[in-house]
Amino acid sequence: MIEAVRMVRSGQSMAAVAKILGISPKTLHNWVKADAAGKLSGAGKQVSPEQMEIARLRAELARVKMERDILEKATAYFAKVSD
Repeated sequence: MIEAVRMVRSGQSMAAVAKILGISPKTLHNWVKADAAGKLSGAGKQVSPEQMEIARLRAELARVKMERDILEKATAYFAKVSD
């Protein structure tokens, strides 16, 4: 939960983070809203720059894997179509 909020706070879009983590965008919105109100568990903890970078890189890796999977499927589809 806290990691998802950190990803949004680091600049990822809410829709992208929700999709990457497989959660409802509304749920993520509620978590971000709770964090802003100081009601999210662990919200008072300081986040180091290294932790923020790790969260950003994890989100980027998940996005790149998703793009790779889409490209693999497209390649397989077009290979079948050309036969």
